[in-house]
Amino acid sequence: MPTRTARTAWDGGLQDGSGQVELSSSKVGTYDVSFPRRAAEDAGGVTSPEELIAAAHSACYAMQLSANIAEEGGTPQSLEVTADVTLGPDEQAGGFKLTGIVLKVRGDVEGLDAAGFERAAQAAKAGCPVSKALTGVEITLDAALS
Repeated sequence: MPTRTARTAWDGGLQDGSGQVELSSSKVGTYDVSFPRRAAEDAGGVTSPEELIAAAHSACYAMQLSANIAEEGGTPQSLEVTADVTLGPDEQAGGFKLTGIVLKVRGDVEGLDAAGFERAAQAAKAGCPVSKALTGVEITLDAALS
């Protein structure tokens, strides 16, 4: 199986520094990162590890769900998946941690009722490789047919 690579170049300290994340394997882009923007409500045009995790999780989940829908006997027409990844204080160890992930999916699916879609959605939450990697974070799911 392939290995994918990203690289970050960082200059300066935590509060006054900044960096650039390069998606090295795909070469699709380089994105600015900064801790003050990471910890702010407004991202201010820069990305963060949490946003990159959200992107990875939503994409992985959509792929897994499309496979699970087929296993349930359905045909996915379209899936809209969002992942909200929250950063918060780590009360036990200090610093910060991911405090939760909310996956929301709306699907247009032929051949499955709401119960079948829910089974496929829950199985995708458990079976997606990114979900498996993030087992230390509470992941909640809001799944419904559109």
